[in-house]
Amino acid sequence: MQQKMTRRTVVRTAAVVGAAAALSPVLPATAAPAAGGTATGAVAGTRKPKRPATSANGWTIQANVDRDSQVWTRSVSGTGLDVPVWIGDVETVLLHVVRRFHYEVEELHAGDLVGWRPAKEVRRRHPESNLASGTAVRIRPGIGATQGSLFPLQLDAVRAILAECDGVVRWGGDDKPVDESLFYIAVGPLDTRLVDLAARIREWNATPGQGAGVTAG
Repeated sequence: MQQKMTRRTVVRTAAVVGAAAALSPVLPATAAPAAGGTATGAVAGTRKPKRPATSANGWTIQANVDRDSQVWTRSVSGTGLDVPVWIGDVETVLLHVVRRFHYEVEELHAGDLVGWRPAKEVRRRHPESNLASGTAVRIRPGIGATQGSLFPLQLDAVRAILAECDGVVRWGGDDKPVDESLFYIAVGPLDTRLVDLAARIREWNATPGQGAGVTAG
């Protein structure tokens, strides 16, 4: 009797082991996500890095000026004015625009020039949002923003400045709604036209008498 019971026990044990072996390829696959989060090895609960916010022209919005930032306060040669702008090629181009405006359109004074502004103070997805990335300036903000703020000769001078910039700089006077005080970089960070224009301006600055610009009467 004891021998028969042993045989039954062996048979039952073999059946249980065989069933477990048949299921073994399935069990790890169903348990893996619970242990690792996902089948691809990603950790449960993690999120993709958040992309930095950008202004309307595609440049990264900056939270500060003159510290931990791409925006630094720069002097505009010959005007006695300072303005916070994105350093490098953007700085070279925007300061060139301001300087030409000062000499050829209207002399600028304290309060006539504004650069970087906090993102909370500008409208997102609008051209003025470019101020938050330091890639725009306002010249004569306020009254200068209204349509028709320039006399015909002044408007001609502004058009000459824009033509020289070859599409790299856009004027808010051509936008809707109109903002004639706003000048901003109209190309993205990887556009080589910005690099080329900045290089030309630096060459003009290094060689007096080169570059466009006739003082308006």
